[in-house]
Amino acid sequence: MTLMVVTVTNAPPRLRGRLGVWLLEVRAGVYVGDYSTRVRERIWDQVCAWIDQGDAVMVWAAPTDQGFDFATVGTNRRMPVDYDGLKLVRFLPADHPSLANSAPRGKR
Repeated sequence: MTLMVVTVTNAPPRLRGRLGVWLLEVRAGVYVGDYSTRVRERIWDQVCAWIDQGDAVMVWAAPTDQGFDFATVGTNRRMPVDYDGLKLVRFLPADHPSLANSAPRGKR
C-alpha cells in the first residue's frame, strides 16, 4: 500500500465524483488515499481519460532518492523534468505555445 495524493483543477463533475468514490476529498480538488500500485494506476488511467479541459497531478510514495514520484496530465505551466535522475518541476512562461487552447492529453 502506498499513500497517494491527486489534485485536479477545472475537472468535470463526473471525474470528481469518481475520485470521491475511491479517495477522500480533504479539500476542494485534493484527494488522498492509500492503495496498491495496481489500483493507483487504474485511478490515474481514469483521471487521464476523463480530465477533459482540466489538469491533474498525482503524487505517491516511491523508492526514489526523493521518496516520491508524480505524474501530470492536462495543460499547466508546471512541467516535470528529469534532471540527472531527479524529477523536478520547471515553469513555462505564460505565453508559451504549449499552453495554447488545446495541448495534447496524456501522461507527462
